Amino acid sequence: MMGNKFVVVDLETTGNSPKKGDRIIQVGAVIIEDDKITGQYSSLVNPGKPIPAFIEELTGINDEMVANAPTFEEIASDIVELLDDAFFVAHNVFFDLGFLQEELQIAGHEGFYGPIIDTVELARILFPTADGYKLSDLAAKEGIHHDRPHQADSDAYVTAELLLILLSKTESFPNITIKNLTRISAGLKSDVYLLLEDILQEKERKVNEYLPNDVEVYRGIALKREINQFDTTQHSVCAFPKEDEEKQELLKKAMSSFESRPGQLEMMDTIHDAFMNHSHALIEAGTGIGKSLAYLIPAVYYSKNSRNKVVISTFTTQLQQQLLVNDLPKLRKICDFPIKAVLLKGRSHYINLVRFEHSLREEDDNYDTTLTKMQILVWLMETSTGDFDELNLSSGGLIYWNKIKNVPIQFLKSRQWESRDFYLRARREAEDADLIITNHSILLTDFVSEEPFIPPYDYVVLDEAHQFEKAAGKHFGQTLDYLSVRLMLNKFGHYEQGQLFNRLERLVEKLVGGKVLTHSKTKLNELVSNVQFETDELFRVVMNFAKKKKGPNQAGHRLQALLLKSEEGTEWKSLFVVAERFSFLLRDLILAIEDRLALVEKHRHLLTVEDKSFLEEINSLIKEMTNVRVKTRDLFLKPCEQVVRWIETDLRATQNMTTVYGRPANVSERLKNEFFGAKKSVILTSASLTVNHSFDYLKKELGIGSYPIIEKQIASPFHYREQVELIVPTDLPDIKRVPESEYISAITEHIISIAEATRGRMLTLFTSHEMLKKTYELIKESALLDDFALLAQGITSGSRSRLIRNFQRFDKAILFGTSSFWEGVDIPGEDLSCLIIVRLPFSPPGEPLAEAKRELTLESGGNPFTEQILPEAVLRFKQGFGRLIRTSTDKGIIFVFDKRIITTSYGQAFLNSIPAVPIKRAGIGEIIEFIHNWLPNE
Repeated sequence: MMGNKFVVVDLETTGNSPKKGDRIIQVGAVIIEDDKITGQYSSLVNPGKPIPAFIEELTGINDEMVANAPTFEEIASDIVELLDDAFFVAHNVFFDLGFLQEELQIAGHEGFYGPIIDTVELARILFPTADGYKLSDLAAKEGIHHDRPHQADSDAYVTAELLLILLSKTESFPNITIKNLTRISAGLKSDVYLLLEDILQEKERKVNEYLPNDVEVYRGIALKREINQFDTTQHSVCAFPKEDEEKQELLKKAMSSFESRPGQLEMMDTIHDAFMNHSHALIEAGTGIGKSLAYLIPAVYYSKNSRNKVVISTFTTQLQQQLLVNDLPKLRKICDFPIKAVLLKGRSHYINLVRFEHSLREEDDNYDTTLTKMQILVWLMETSTGDFDELNLSSGGLIYWNKIKNVPIQFLKSRQWESRDFYLRARREAEDADLIITNHSILLTDFVSEEPFIPPYDYVVLDEAHQFEKAAGKHFGQTLDYLSVRLMLNKFGHYEQGQLFNRLERLVEKLVGGKVLTHSKTKLNELVSNVQFETDELFRVVMNFAKKKKGPNQAGHRLQALLLKSEEGTEWKSLFVVAERFSFLLRDLILAIEDRLALVEKHRHLLTVEDKSFLEEINSLIKEMTNVRVKTRDLFLKPCEQVVRWIETDLRATQNMTTVYGRPANVSERLKNEFFGAKKSVILTSASLTVNHSFDYLKKELGIGSYPIIEKQIASPFHYREQVELIVPTDLPDIKRVPESEYISAITEHIISIAEATRGRMLTLFTSHEMLKKTYELIKESALLDDFALLAQGITSGSRSRLIRNFQRFDKAILFGTSSFWEGVDIPGEDLSCLIIVRLPFSPPGEPLAEAKRELTLESGGNPFTEQILPEAVLRFKQGFGRLIRTSTDKGIIFVFDKRIITTSYGQAFLNSIPAVPIKRAGIGEIIEFIHNWLPNE
């Protein structure tokens, strides 16, 4: 940007709070003028106090290095002169600016009061799909070399390079986008609007605006131009390759270092035969056989030759993305014909451009809404899908997304955006597709929907098939939680709060004046208060009811309480009465709102576009309230006998952490009749489908035991005997015979010893978050692993993917996980060389769904342990085992702390269900010696 001076600053400090006496230890600054770096400034600073050990470790700056450095007072004049008539720029600007202001004032200077730019805020807007906004994340994304993180001069230089990239990107935008961004940018925290105004003025001086070929402007919004991704010309398709040599030749096209895997070829043949013979198939495919291509190749050949769509469904979005980004490009290299493949998600994943256009006119925005609108304006020039999963939104941004997501609309019916609607585009592409990639949730929604989203299909591949029954249970079930209900009611609000109620009332008054309504404004205000009170009361009573049901085996603050099929007693009657009262009052609130909508409907011709946009919000809210009433009926007032209901709450909190669940105890009949019975061929595949080499458990769970079905176990090509050692420590106490505190103390000592020997690189899997938390706290208290990065699910901040990224970033790291970490974690190579399984993963006693299934098994004359509890635990154990070895060159050790795996008869079921590996029993001394001898680079 010509004419502007930017000074990009980074500070290293003794801590986070200048008000508490923390001081600057290093200043780095980079000057940018006329779009290039013109100067640098760097100085160590004597803080006049010792540098804490963790700051020394982070920055590499110690007391000796700053002993002869100038104090801040001695360099303050230089800093003031440097910042004169400049933009102050920093990554997380308010941290650096706050410190600098404090130090300048101590040194007798006024401080800096010019314009400021936060590169975090600017990057969030201009890189709306970035995985993260830490300086190191953005530097890696943009290919900026960052050799000395947490050194002020290096960080300042990298931030300056990032700023130049951000400015250059902004200057490339169409004028209309910059105008739209400028108009709403006043709500940002830093002075981005000044940059945008300057860039717009510069661009408008040019007579002719250049618009990139892949961007179009429609109704005042710049969008990525739709490009037909499908080749519509007819191509001949060869028959599916029958011989292994032919398949290998195809696979070589996609891989520079092709390695023949017989299991992959066998799986391809099995799937193609199942499609040709209209059969279902169960295929357990060991890690490393190349499962994705093994089903994609026969699927696309069958689809092309038979002109039948094949649907590929996964449980996780992570695998969906892997198929899209990694495997489909390989498939296109393999095939000599064009492939039409699309990714389909639920309707609400796609943006509604009608709603977004109207929301841009609304000016009463909070910070998160302003930021999200700006992110979306940039994203619309980049996205081909309109899928919000691409965006990295804040929690406040997600609330705004709910206003603009693609749901059926009643008032804003307009065909103006129809030609560019992402949801309709996805449906059109699906109609023409050979392969449709989706997830289990969409599949389950679609096969019971009156208006299916997925075009008709008869051939399906279910990847991660071991999760299909769980996905079905969740999909056919219900969840009612306090926070969602209160958020819903708060959106409507009281009249004086200026929320939807206020806006609705003003619209009614504008259209119909003093028309008498069943509920006056005052009465409706009172009704809102009553519904809010009864919400609090309902969940308070629900929480107390759960507390009274607390069993002796339930330790910790998380509580689960099963609701019986026919609850009785005073407490249940009280709960029932409160639920009934809540339902009736919510019904009255819905009727009062509908009363107003009916009046508005009579004056539809007077409604402005803004009015219609607002009424869509009201309509969505009514649907939400109606859904809450249905859940209240099904969970409390008229429950179905086949549904398992339970309460989960946090004993440390009030009712705001309380949730009520309902899940069908058995989905097998429904899946059998409505899904498997309706399809010609369903392929179920995963690395974990068998227990003791039998598919019987899964067949029973899914209701497919009576079907003729192909069953195939395909072993992993990895050499597990050479790559893995399984060790069971002999000096740990028996988990069933000692208090939990004693067991946790013992495993903590072992984890510390093993971590020191392996230098971290360790994933520790728990079955209980409470045990994870206590173990983590004991390790922290010991201070013996202070030089390790300890990352714990639910304790250390961040999502699962962020925790995994951080784990891979540190040389010495330990990752503690429960539940979701037992599967889907892919950390190849030496980043992970040690896996600890603390307990065999049996469902905890009293777990509601497991208890209900146990009762069903008993009622049918079966053995719950061998038919339900053990198979479920074995499959989970297999998933955990699979985290360690992800490639043919990986090497690692698995520790199973639970001695039951070798001391009980059922322990053999766990060992029989994983690849054959050497099993060692040893005390901790021998274990440490073995680690040093066996693991590489130790």
